[in-house]
Amino acid sequence: MTTVNDREATADRLLRSSLDHSYEPSIDIDWEAPLVEGAWGIPQHRVSLYGTELWEGLTEEQRRTLSVHEVASIARIGLWFEIILMQMLLRYAYDRDPRRSHIQYALTEIADECRHSIMFARMTERYGVPDYAPRGLTHELGRLFKTIGHGPAMFAGTLFVEEILDQLQREAMRDETVQPLTRAVNKIHVTEEARHVRYAREELIRIMPQVNGAQRALGRYLTSRIAFVVARNLVHSDVYASVGIDPKAGKAAALANPHHRETLRWSARKLVPFLREQGLVGGPSEVLWRKAHLV
Repeated sequence: MTTVNDREATADRLLRSSLDHSYEPSIDIDWEAPLVEGAWGIPQHRVSLYGTELWEGLTEEQRRTLSVHEVASIARIGLWFEIILMQMLLRYAYDRDPRRSHIQYALTEIADECRHSIMFARMTERYGVPDYAPRGLTHELGRLFKTIGHGPAMFAGTLFVEEILDQLQREAMRDETVQPLTRAVNKIHVTEEARHVRYAREELIRIMPQVNGAQRALGRYLTSRIAFVVARNLVHSDVYASVGIDPKAGKAAALANPHHRETLRWSARKLVPFLREQGLVGGPSEVLWRKAHLV
């Protein structure tokens, strides 16, 4: 269970940590270093088609190519949500006293997320792959969520995206079969996101006793919706075209793939019990968590 400290004490500690353990990706990553031949974008058992008939039909080189496109897709959905989060945090800070450490840390987190967004964009550019941006309805749902997402939905939605990326990135950054570029990006993101997760978890615990039934139901629905949208868009359907697979066929195979479903459940395994404890997983909206293979 997360221990909740005084809001200002937590913020002071996070601000000190930010001074001691922050990065500047444009300097701390060697963007000119050559890519390692034969390395993977992500661990091969996390590639969405791993273990399927389509996977068996790919050469080893095609499998590695697909892994690079998938890490770029995952980074792009992370970038998409970080831009949403920055807007929500700005609105949160706008209404509060900037002299407080709690709000100064919110502004520090915005600065972190700005650097992360640039870092993810540069990684995608360095790998030479397309911009796997969320399309159509997903893009517009992001616009809606950043406008109406506040309170429980703001912090729970943030935790979902940050924690599933954290699980995937912690594993990849320790895997020596993975490209050094992916591992360097993951190390920075994991280190700085740990502070963001602490901030959001504690704040969610503080505010949940204050919400009424209607607010809890809305927070539960919005959280389940963002979880479903992000899980479905982690791997963009167009990545499969990079290895000659029809995007629709590739997406269908991935969604039906037991290995990929288990990866999704594994990535959310620490978060779901916490959100359930806070009353933000359960009821009718839990069907979205199950459809997304997160529980």
